[in-house]
Parts: sequence; structure tokens; C-alpha cells
Amino acid sequence: MTTTLATPSAATEAPATGRSRRRWYVGGVMILIGAYGLVAFGLGTRTAHGRTSTFGLDLVGAGGVDMPDLKVPAATTAMVLSVICVALGVARMAVEPRRLWRVLTTTAFLACFIAAFLVWATANQSLNFASVLNATVLAAVPLILGALCGVLCERSGVINVAIEGQFLFGACAAAFTASLTGSLWAGLVAGCLAGALLGAILAVFANRYKVQQVVLGVVLNLLAAGLTGFLYDRILQPNSGGYNQALAFPNLRIPGLVSIPVIGPVLFNQNIIVYATMVLIAVVQFGLFHTRWGLRTRAVGEHPTAADTVGIKVLATRYRNVIIGGLISGLGGVWLTIGLNIPFNKNMAAGQGFIALAALIFGRWSPLGALSAALLFGFFEAISTSLQPLGTPVPSQFLTMAPYLATIFAVAGLVGHVRAPAADGQPYG
Repeated sequence: MTTTLATPSAATEAPATGRSRRRWYVGGVMILIGAYGLVAFGLGTRTAHGRTSTFGLDLVGAGGVDMPDLKVPAATTAMVLSVICVALGVARMAVEPRRLWRVLTTTAFLACFIAAFLVWATANQSLNFASVLNATVLAAVPLILGALCGVLCERSGVINVAIEGQFLFGACAAAFTASLTGSLWAGLVAGCLAGALLGAILAVFANRYKVQQVVLGVVLNLLAAGLTGFLYDRILQPNSGGYNQALAFPNLRIPGLVSIPVIGPVLFNQNIIVYATMVLIAVVQFGLFHTRWGLRTRAVGEHPTAADTVGIKVLATRYRNVIIGGLISGLGGVWLTIGLNIPFNKNMAAGQGFIALAALIFGRWSPLGALSAALLFGFFEAISTSLQPLGTPVPSQFLTMAPYLATIFAVAGLVGHVRAPAADGQPYG
């Protein structure tokens, strides 16, 4: 009997061929999209005859440095940006793919194509771009917090599909407690604890009873939707003045930083929850990759048996991280009500928990990666809201779908091949 042994070159040939083929596919798609932008945005009738697009760079009512409006020739700018998109596609096909190269070219391509679309959509009109950036931050906050929750859970080996339910629990508890006590801080604490409660339920059933974690997350989402809907119908709605008021933390200006042109008022004239989100991003990123706790967390998520043999308490780590993640996602629910000055409504999370999961995957299970993905999705939501009053040729229904379409495309194609933690979703013990 003859045995054929695979040589190292044969073992690596298939992955290399796959990467090369993907390089041509992605580059070709970028070229086609750029060519479409050249025809539709650059040569479109809406951008003809010397029309200009105006972008406001001052956030109304936020103070800061006064910036003049940016005015650009619509057709010329759209054509130049579309040609850059085509060039990026050619460069993507010509250069051997590296992760940094893929990230840079994809980021530049998205920026140029979106800019070309905005120039086309606002021809002979004005769009306050600073307001779009501000709306991006507001839309991204719950996505960031939900993604951070997912990072803590899945890096520990527990799949958390219940972020949507934790948002609802946190939002309902925050609105009810703040209205009942008259204290926004009491509402914030109650909302975080409500998210942690659902996280504790997830941890118990996933770790002790070894329930299939995706199914468990769906069940917890249904529980949260049903329970908060019942409370809304029976308690909050009949007496909204006493139990469901529209309350919000005031904005806090950070002297000096708020004067940075364009982004200063957007980032440094926000309420305490936005600043807490910024701190949490830094803390989780540093803790996960530069501390003993982070090393143990990643070990538990990758190889729990090996972690157990060196003395790491696998189940205790999972319990702790899932509950902490619940606190963070509960803060995301708090944002939806007393962060945005909105009373609680049934199913007000509106799928943002699932978009947060998409941001988690898009960001490759890292806090900074999830931040970039959440900002991208938040930007699409802000664009869809800002362009509807301008009467663009794009149907308003399509603009409303934009954040969800961005989620699908991002998870399906833009992230390429990603690998979750090896023990993600696998019970232990």
C-alpha cells in the first residue's frame, strides 16, 4: 500500500490560493461599485449643471469654534471620489493581501463611496455634517455597550444572544426607577442591575444546566420582551406621569476639548453615559489584553481544560464575566431611556442588540474593533435619518433599512474569515 504524505508547500497552497482568489473577488467588486458611483453619482442628472453641495461643520447650540460651511462642486467631487474607489479596487487586486492593507483599503473605499453618495444626495442642498457626526455618536453608544458585553461573554466561552433582552430590561428598569424616585442616578443603577440580572440567569442556565446557549439567548429575549411589554401595558402606560417620565442626564462640557473644531462639540459636550462608554472601551481593551484577568479570560475562552489544569477557575471566570457584561449591556438599556430623554416603549431596542452582536463579529471580538464597527453602523443610521428631510431620490424606506443592510453586508462579506474563541458556546464541567 502506498502512502502519500502532504509536503509543507502542498499544505499551504490551498490557503494561499484562497486568499489570492478572494483578493481578486473583493477588488473586482470594489471596481464595479466604484464604476457605478462614477455613473450614478458623478454623471447623474442630479449633480449636473454646476450644482454645489454644502456641508455644515458647526453643531448647532453646542458652542465651540465657528467653522465655515464646506461647499464643493457636486459632479466633479463625486466623480473624483468614485475614481478613487476604482483605483482602490485595482490596488486591492494588485497587492498581496495583508490584514493592515485590507483594513486600510476597505476603510478608504467606504469613506470615498459614502462621501460620493452624500455629495450626490445633497446637490444644491445643505447637510449639517456635524449633526450627522453627533447622531452617529448617539446611535453608536448602545451598540458599543452591547458589543463590549458580547466581548466579555464570548471571550469567556459563553455566547450571549440575549443582549437585546438586556437592553429592554435595563431601559424599563431605568425609566421606572428614575420616574418613581426622581433620581437619575437611581435609574442608572437599577438599569445596570436589571441587565446584570438577565446576565446572571444566562450564566446559570449556560454553565450549571448546560442549556444550548443560542436557544437560551433567544428565550431570554422573548422573556424580556414579554415581561417589559406586560409592565408597560399594566403599569407604565396608564400612569406615565408617575412611572414613565421622559428624563435625561444633562450634557457636561469639557473645557478646552470642546473647542476642537468639528469633533469637539460632538465628543466633549455629551452626558455622563457617553463619557462612561469611552472609559469602558479603554478599560476593557486594556484589561483584556494587558492584565492577568484578561489573560485568564482569553485562556478560558480558548482552552478551558488547559486553563483548569493551571489553577484557573473556569466556571467562576465565566460567571463573573457574564454578569459584568450584563451590567454593561444594562447601561446600554439605560441610554435608550434616561440617556436620550425618551420614555420607555415596548420593544424600543428595535434590534440594536443584534446589531451589537454584528459589531462584535465585525470587530473580531476586540473592544476597539467593535468600536469601529459600532461607529460604522451608527453612521449609517444617522445618514438615513438626516437625508430623509432633504427629499433625496433614494426612497425613505431604503434609507431606514440602511443600518440593517450595513449589518448584513458587514457580517457576510467585509470581515472576511473570522474565528470566534475556540471554546465559545461549549459548556464546561
